[in-house]
Amino acid sequence: MVRTPLTPEERERGERLGRLLRDARGGRSMAEVAARAGVSAETLRKIETGRAPTPAFFTVAALARALGLSMDELAGACAPVGV
Repeated sequence: MVRTPLTPEERERGERLGRLLRDARGGRSMAEVAARAGVSAETLRKIETGRAPTPAFFTVAALARALGLSMDELAGACAPVGV
């Protein structure tokens, strides 16, 4: 399967998501938050650094739950600029 390249806007949204999750993680370790969410620490690392700018919905939902964030907060912070 060939994946369509991401637009600059999609990459930028992924970077915003990563920053939001990293900030919400605070002093907790990546391993601790990843385990609580049921994802690998490498998956969380890729999302936080923007290397995985379009993570699966259920991955984002699990991370939000583990970090005490609402999906509304994430959607608002990651909405396309100008919307």
